[in-house]
Amino acid sequence: MKKILLASVLVCFTTICMSQEIRYGVRGALNISNLDFDPDATIENKHRNGFAFAGFAEFGFTEDLSLHTELQWSAEGGKHEDLRADYIQMPILLKLSTSDRLSFAAGPQVALKTWEDKDGFSTFAFSGVVGAEYMITDELFLDARYSYGLSNILDDDLTDAEAKNHVIQFGFGIKI
Repeated sequence: MKKILLASVLVCFTTICMSQEIRYGVRGALNISNLDFDPDATIENKHRNGFAFAGFAEFGFTEDLSLHTELQWSAEGGKHEDLRADYIQMPILLKLSTSDRLSFAAGPQVALKTWEDKDGFSTFAFSGVVGAEYMITDELFLDARYSYGLSNILDDDLTDAEAKNHVIQFGFGIKI
């Protein structure tokens, strides 16, 4: 299994290094996040408004297909103080351009919690992300993303309940 994983990583890096165009940039976004509990939460579970900030690199394979990698800080969780968690995230999105201005993306996202040490949240989280991007000019863009947690973000040692983040982001950025 380790050999297959290593071979896959090497193929990905080789493909990235041979890509035609590399663009860098920064992005800021407004988050609307909440948690899905199983079983249902016993406390009031309202959405949290927060922000996300990121730096990214986009590797163009062809004119219509690229790989978008990002390092992002994001405020997520619920509105209640005990349900808030902040993350350093790394989405890896495969992006398909349908026109000169519009593209769609999807892929996995790994996250590392940056909040308190023993707050009841798991250190790592894994999500799936889908989104769309509209280029206003050749450099400026607007985007919208939806991410849904695939892993339990609550510490398994402290509770039997499960919770998963789901986040809607509305972003603005610049490509260099």
